[in-house]
Amino acid sequence: MIINGDIPGRFVWKDDDVVSFLTINPVTDGHLLVVPRQEVDHWESIEPALFGKINTVAQTVGQAVRSAFDAPRIGLLIAGLEVPHLHVHVFPAWQIETFDLATADKDPDPAALDAVADKIRARLREQGHGQHVSD
Repeated sequence: MIINGDIPGRFVWKDDDVVSFLTINPVTDGHLLVVPRQEVDHWESIEPALFGKINTVAQTVGQAVRSAFDAPRIGLLIAGLEVPHLHVHVFPAWQIETFDLATADKDPDPAALDAVADKIRARLREQGHGQHVSD
């Protein structure tokens, strides 16, 4: 629904196959989802080429997130229980507890989310990915 514009989203990346946007329940500032446009429920059933593209985008946005938030690590997680559409979580990680989605902020400040999205978009542009950055 976010990809189709039925629900607003804070997109940082858009291409023909994959999008990335801030999650509405972040475990840390900079927590993104990387999602194929094609509806795929289970990650193990996706075409390998598209799965590769998802991971390439996850790596690219992860580099921007690491730079933007000066994180020692970037977490990458496929949970698959929240909605029946494959999505990869990418987030700054300072400790193992960051990987616990149950600790996500259920009521983040919208203005703070806007600022986080702007910060990631700026890093993506600096890294030469402006053609995929979405405002």
